[in-house]
Amino acid sequence: MKENQLRRGLKSRHMTMISLGGSIGTGLFLASGGAIHAAGPGGALLAYFIIGIMVYFLVTSLGEMATFMPVSGTFSTYATKFVDPSLGFALGWNYWYNWAITIAAELSAATLIIKFWLPDSPSFLWSALFLALMVGLNLLSVKSYGESEYWFAMIKIVTVIVFIGIGLLMIVGIWGGNAVGFSNFTAGDAPISGGFLAVLGVCMAAGFSFQGTELVGVAAGESENPRKNVPRAIRSVFWRILLFYILAIFVVGMLIPYTTDTLASDSIAASPFTIIFEKAGLSIAASVMNAVILSSVLSAGNSGMYASTRMLWVLAKEGKAPKLFAKLSKSGIPVYALLATAALGMLAFLASFFGDGQVYIWLLNASGMSGFIAWLGIAICHYRFRKAYIAQGRKVADLPYRSIWFPFGPILAGVMCMIVIIGQSISAFSDGQVDWKFLAASYIGIPFFLVLWLGYKWKYKTKVLKLEECNLDPTED
Repeated sequence: MKENQLRRGLKSRHMTMISLGGSIGTGLFLASGGAIHAAGPGGALLAYFIIGIMVYFLVTSLGEMATFMPVSGTFSTYATKFVDPSLGFALGWNYWYNWAITIAAELSAATLIIKFWLPDSPSFLWSALFLALMVGLNLLSVKSYGESEYWFAMIKIVTVIVFIGIGLLMIVGIWGGNAVGFSNFTAGDAPISGGFLAVLGVCMAAGFSFQGTELVGVAAGESENPRKNVPRAIRSVFWRILLFYILAIFVVGMLIPYTTDTLASDSIAASPFTIIFEKAGLSIAASVMNAVILSSVLSAGNSGMYASTRMLWVLAKEGKAPKLFAKLSKSGIPVYALLATAALGMLAFLASFFGDGQVYIWLLNASGMSGFIAWLGIAICHYRFRKAYIAQGRKVADLPYRSIWFPFGPILAGVMCMIVIIGQSISAFSDGQVDWKFLAASYIGIPFFLVLWLGYKWKYKTKVLKLEECNLDPTED
């Protein structure tokens, strides 16, 4: 084992579950109801299908690079080697910040969920407890992170499969009374309500729901056998998108009229999963879904801690962050990077107590935009990687894993990312008025990214690399 290197402790089953569970969470359990309410069951299905295609191309693009060059820095390292070191610097810090702030969001969400059972308990106590749990799981070893994610993902996957199974039985009348059939799916303005703008608005929400899918690329640097495990995990992405999102939204759209106001609520009791389980006669549905959503929130926070810690470690290793963060413990954990990430997450959480949470809301908005910027970076990196690979006289057939439909895949994914980023502003122009406050909050992540990118470029006078200059050395961490 080389000194100052991460340990390859993630097994095949860990990688598969990280891939399967990476984006299953509140976006499916809660936000899917609001999507159906806004655009109708057909509109929600169309939006999630479109974003699912985009995510599939992005993940297969990342998979091709991660299998060939399995490093924990992923697209930050790839941007440095295939595009421009300044872009790598900006993408790395952007991604670290994105997940560190997400940790704060998950702490807030976990506290609210606990209030469902213990309404008078102190919020700070629970947030501190959950933060300590996340830090502890990441501090032990990479294997402990993989094992915890395995079981967190298993809880979510079993819940969704049971939900879809019961829902399909209810649709045909085998469970819970008379067959509903397509009556709700075609009622009123369904299946698509609100037109193009409503579908585009749901595309925004769907994009946020899928964030975290790229974690399999970050974890590639610590996989026992990345050339075998990464492609296997990538191939499961298509089935996850098809089964967990498309089928679940289909079931909700068939069983609950899209005009039902409670679908637009963020309450656990109003989750479409809870409503349908209660219709099926499962009286403890609210408590069960509350526990499942709590596990999802802790899983997201746990993954955020892992991803941001590894990104900060890589930045330090490449000289783009203080050297202190490049130090590893005896078990191969970047402890100082982990503590710095936890500290930012806790500070952001504390910001939610001041000024009616305005500081916290702005941080969250900046974080949300950061995820789409990272995805756009993946598409650009893959396009440049494949072009450089061919320009340097290598054969595509020799790649250990190849994404399909190049260059159509990364170009389509990149264009769709840009549409989603630009589309954030649509709701700010309603009724002939411009909501400048909303507009600024939606796009605060872009100037943050530009300052990092252009600042580094100005200081170090970096340029876009020629294809022949791109570093394709597949040296592993």
